[in-house]
Amino acid sequence: MWQLAVPWWQIVARSVVIYLVLLVGLRLFGKREVGQFTLFDLVLVLLVANAVQPAITGPDTSLLGGVIITVTLFVVNFLVARLRSASPWFRRIAEGDPTIVVRKGKFVKEAMRREGLSEDECMMALREHGFAAVSEVGLAVLETDGTISVVPLHVEMHRGQRRVRSRRL
Repeated sequence: MWQLAVPWWQIVARSVVIYLVLLVGLRLFGKREVGQFTLFDLVLVLLVANAVQPAITGPDTSLLGGVIITVTLFVVNFLVARLRSASPWFRRIAEGDPTIVVRKGKFVKEAMRREGLSEDECMMALREHGFAAVSEVGLAVLETDGTISVVPLHVEMHRGQRRVRSRRL
């Protein structure tokens, strides 16, 4: 139960490599929230999880090996999260940039094609924001977390008085 079949460092290295490969794969997969996964996306995630398990564990089936894998994945995930919050460059690489999908009442078809977003999916998001037609939308942005932010075409600007105090020395 506690006897490792391979050296501990090999289990750590396998875990880190698989974590990074999955991170890159999911980044290339596109901007989707887990709640937006289709049935095909769910099947893919389940099959990948099943396929990478032997690559991480190798010939080891010990309890200690499982603990090492779990701790390694938590530590790597913590480090990636810290790096993401500390470095704008890394955050842009890991998450990407927001993408404008509607501008001035018209779909930006090239951007939607690049992001794998159909007009139907975009319209569903617009309706969720209370818009019946794309012509009512000034700007819709596919955010890095997979959500779509929407700004109406005609927005009333409310400006208050700005008070600026200046001191003369």
